Amino acid sequence: MISFDNTEIAFAGKSDSDLQWSYRLFKMIGMPWLVKFGKVATNVAFAIHLPIKGLIKKTIFKHFCGGENIDDCKGKIEELGRFKIGTILDYSVEGKTTEGDLDRTRDEIIASIATAKNNKNIPFAVFKVTGVAQTSILRKANGGAEDLSEADRKELAVSMQRVDAICKAAYEADVPVFIDAEDSWFQDTIDRMVNAMMSKYNKEKAVVFNTLQMYRHDRLAFLKKTHLEAVAGQYFVGIKMVRGAYMEKEREAAAKDGYPSPIHATKEDTDRDYDQGLAYIVEHIEQFALCAGTHNEISSLRLVELMAEKGLDPTDPRLFFAQLLGMSDHISYNVAHEGYNVAKYVPYGPVKEVMPYLLRRAEENTSVAGQMGRELSLIVKEKKRRKALK
Repeated sequence: MISFDNTEIAFAGKSDSDLQWSYRLFKMIGMPWLVKFGKVATNVAFAIHLPIKGLIKKTIFKHFCGGENIDDCKGKIEELGRFKIGTILDYSVEGKTTEGDLDRTRDEIIASIATAKNNKNIPFAVFKVTGVAQTSILRKANGGAEDLSEADRKELAVSMQRVDAICKAAYEADVPVFIDAEDSWFQDTIDRMVNAMMSKYNKEKAVVFNTLQMYRHDRLAFLKKTHLEAVAGQYFVGIKMVRGAYMEKEREAAAKDGYPSPIHATKEDTDRDYDQGLAYIVEHIEQFALCAGTHNEISSLRLVELMAEKGLDPTDPRLFFAQLLGMSDHISYNVAHEGYNVAKYVPYGPVKEVMPYLLRRAEENTSVAGQMGRELSLIVKEKKRRKALK
């Protein structure tokens, strides 16, 4: 049985100084007031051109990111690979709007796919549709293309061409690609794009993966509907399953605009749907490939149990566990140590451009009940274990 309390395995990749730094960082992130202050202070500092890039790069950026470009990430890729953990290179630049910037993001994703093609330690690529499409057109098209103007339709087609170029590159390189889930007011448009790409490129196996945020109360039904469509269309379904990253934002938008919140009322409902989603996919694994993106110990163990019940080998290439770099190493390293397929999301990009991602990580960690306490308790346990050996 996998033990998530084995800190020797969990922190095997960290030196004593790395461990001490992680302890200090999580202590700081555990203070909501400090995170809020840091968000404002960082934005102000960049706005008035204060020289804080070096400080950020040596601290929070170093912990949660692989580097500023693909070459910078090579050391982290090799380090994770030594512990049988794959890397998912995640170009985490957000908020671009010009056609030139959107094209450059497309090209960067394709470059990450080319890097993965030649590296066994990079099992997947990933991108956000909002990184290669105008958010305004994604939102307009969310209810369907019927009411779009001719100009809107052309813009949507250009966006689809970028998505197709990435998926085609993934198919030709034989590198599966995750398309991330986003805000609900974009997601229907994204789902239609992903389904079109799956039907085109997933004829032999799952290359294109959709992402399901299971804190949405409609996603379990959507999963089953997607499966039936794939059976009818004779293609495979790739699913990355997560709990979700935009809960407060979604609820605030629903309350402000007067529509029902798409988010489950309780965490227990989310946990139930997540685990039921795992069970459904494993039960129909002949049609699926799954990446279980979770920092939840119970769900991680549940997938291990489901695989055993189905008689699936831990190395079955259709099944992966994944966590974010810098978080939940006690899950990633212990699961990998037992021979299961594990990968870490490794964000990269220029420091200033990646700050929205980093600040969101910090805010999420302060808001997830028990997350900081668990991370800190394990770090303290490992520090004591190492001290006792000296």
